[in-house]
Amino acid sequence: MFSDPSQCIEQFDLQSGSRVADLGAGTGAFAIAAAKAVGEAGKIYAVEVQKGLLERLKSEARAARAHNVEALWGDIERVQGTHLKDASIDAAVASNVLFQVEDKNGFVTETKRILKPGGKALLIDWTDSWNGMGPHKTQVVTENAARELFEKAGFQFVKKIDAGEHHYGLVFRK
Repeated sequence: MFSDPSQCIEQFDLQSGSRVADLGAGTGAFAIAAAKAVGEAGKIYAVEVQKGLLERLKSEARAARAHNVEALWGDIERVQGTHLKDASIDAAVASNVLFQVEDKNGFVTETKRILKPGGKALLIDWTDSWNGMGPHKTQVVTENAARELFEKAGFQFVKKIDAGEHHYGLVFRK
């Protein structure tokens, strides 16, 4: 029914030692999957705007022994809002956040700012709304609209991934 973080991260082809930002990390499911993929030499910055979720995210990372996950409070819709340095990240993951962000251009601009040249982004979001599951149908961002948003900002589309029955997954390169 929902996206499997481990399966999605596996298709994203993260390299050992990579620095990855999980944008809108929630409770950290994708951050933890990414932490395992990049190994001890890698680093995951799990950025979340809801302060109440940060403690749960830290707890989930500890329980999973993902010691390379750092939980950060940040606003992914605002330039400099993640508090990460320019061109400091190898890869970014954003799962189930695009439909929620109000400033979609701001989100894409911030993602581009933190990525190194040639860095890649994995975007996963809902394909539709089902009987109260997922976003309201007026909030759904279609796969085509998401692709257009990233390409308009200068990203190059790389590939689609299998993100589950009710989600799409797109990989872009800066």
